[in-house]
Amino acid sequence: MKFKSITKIHQGKFITRYDILYETESGNLKNYEMISRNPDLKDLDSLHEPKVDAVVMIMHDKQNEHILLSKEFRLATGEWVYNFPAGLIDSGESATVAAERELREETGLHLDSIEEEWKESYSAVGFSNEKNIVVVGTASGEFKPSNSDVEEIEANWFSKEQVRDLLKNNRFAARTQAYCVLWSKR
Repeated sequence: MKFKSITKIHQGKFITRYDILYETESGNLKNYEMISRNPDLKDLDSLHEPKVDAVVMIMHDKQNEHILLSKEFRLATGEWVYNFPAGLIDSGESATVAAERELREETGLHLDSIEEEWKESYSAVGFSNEKNIVVVGTASGEFKPSNSDVEEIEANWFSKEQVRDLLKNNRFAARTQAYCVLWSKR
C-alpha cells in the first residue's frame, strides 16, 4: 500500500470525514473513507498522532462480584446497546481525571480506584483513527441519571449470571461484549 493523499470531505461538530487515496501493490488507485476527531489531518503521519481522544471505564464493585454496564440509546444504531461508561477526554485532562468526571456525569458513581490503565487502542479501526484508553478499577455510590440532555443512559451493576443472560438477548458494543464474555466465565 502506498499512501497518496488525504482530503477533507466534511467538517462536523465532533468528527471530520476524509477520503484517503492510496495505491495498491498491483498499482490500482483506491479511495478509503474514514472519520476522525482531528479536524486537521494532512498526511500519513497525522493519521497516527499520539493524542488519545477518549477514556473507557471498566468498573467493578469493591467485592469484585459485579460489573458496571450502561444501557444507552445509540442513535447510530437506533437501539439500546450495552456498553462500558466512556467519554471524551477534555483538553488538558488526564485519562484519570476524564474517567472520574465521565463516570460521575454518566452514572453518578464515584471512581474509587484504578488498578489498570491499558495502552491506548483504536475505537473502530475499520473506519476511524479515534483512540481511547481503558481504565479498570472500582466504583461506588448511588446511581443518578446522566446529567446530559443528549444522552439516554441507564447504568447498573450486574453479576456474572446476569451478564451471561444479557449476552444472550441484548446488543453490546464489541469491546464490552468480549470483556463481559470472559469476565462472566471466570
